Amino acid sequence: MFLATSNKARRLLYTCYIRQVRADEIRTGLDEVRTLLMELSPGFRLLVDFTQFEAMDPDCLPEVGKMMELVAGGGVSTVVRVIPDPSKDVGMNILALFHYPRSIQFFNCESMTEAAKYLSP
Repeated sequence: MFLATSNKARRLLYTCYIRQVRADEIRTGLDEVRTLLMELSPGFRLLVDFTQFEAMDPDCLPEVGKMMELVAGGGVSTVVRVIPDPSKDVGMNILALFHYPRSIQFFNCESMTEAAKYLSP
């Protein structure tokens, strides 16, 4: 499952990958994120939550790349990923090299508590 929401006041886009993620869920998520980006001004931050993540179908990776490009085009300034289990990192750092501009700051965290340090105004 893929979920997305935003908090305009905090200039934050939140995405969450839960259990087994399929490509069609990411495709649907692209439309949701596109709508959410209209509420956010450039310079917003992205919090990517993998705390409930188990696995991703291999055909999801091109869709995740499209998601990264969409968010980059919306003006993201900082990406904070919460990945408590490093063995479940599906190559986000490698994908980021190809789909995000170098000007974006990245932080990988093991917990939401750690992520909060990078998301505080």
